[in-house]
Amino acid sequence: MPELPEVEVVRLGLAPAVIGAEITSVSVLDERALTRHPAGAADFAGRLEGSRITAASRRGKFLWLPLSGGTEALTAHLGMSGQLLLRTPDAPHERHERIRLGVRHPQHGDLAVVFADQRTFGSLAVDALVHDGAGLTPTQVLHIARDPLDAAFDDAAFVAAVRRRSSAVKRILLDQTIVSGIGNIYADESLWAARIHPETPGTALSARAVRRLLGEVRLVLEKALAEGGTSFDAQYVNVNGQAGYFAHSLNAYGRGGQPCPRCGGEIRRAAFMNRSSHYCPRCQRRR
Repeated sequence: MPELPEVEVVRLGLAPAVIGAEITSVSVLDERALTRHPAGAADFAGRLEGSRITAASRRGKFLWLPLSGGTEALTAHLGMSGQLLLRTPDAPHERHERIRLGVRHPQHGDLAVVFADQRTFGSLAVDALVHDGAGLTPTQVLHIARDPLDAAFDDAAFVAAVRRRSSAVKRILLDQTIVSGIGNIYADESLWAARIHPETPGTALSARAVRRLLGEVRLVLEKALAEGGTSFDAQYVNVNGQAGYFAHSLNAYGRGGQPCPRCGGEIRRAAFMNRSSHYCPRCQRRR
């Protein structure tokens, strides 16, 4: 699933091509891509056509494009395999194309913004914008906590939230009401870097340890962002269809049975919430 670095790479790629652009046409090829827009395809198209995109924003794994008028935004959640791609207006349909927007930019001319999604768990929607204390946010995003790269992220509140929970620290990192955008890959990598066992209860961590973990989370996310995100297959690509290469920098995730890059011990893979955790039992001892 695309996580914070992957969605931010997409946002950065879209921004210069769509900010200031007018939406000239909307083609909904598959209404399954509008599960977050219950009013349907005609309403979706009607609210977008003729609008101008004024910004490109993100929180966690949500991406939104505020529209002229200041009350609504085109909101996207990529789900497991969603892609937002920039194409020429006459480009052939993508294999799993669900929605295509025609846009006209004052400098770049006509472009197509394509939403493709193999597994159809992602969705686009036109959503109302509301003030949440730090700016305008779509209503569908209000329940999502800020992410560690957000300038408004509250470090002290995060430390306190982790330390008052008895659940496993990895489960806490994946709780989108506490912190957003980390996901399974970057949780494993951050815990490995901080030398913390993923099953350590939050209550067992000192404030210093949680601050160290938060620092490693930020370093991991920033490195992944610089390397274009993590691609294991063709389902995650940037707006130009190119894969990220952070997979070559992974120290723990996906390395079960391989030597730990730090101590040489064997990385262990364990079942976790219908997925897997990867950690080094030697470096990340459960105290």
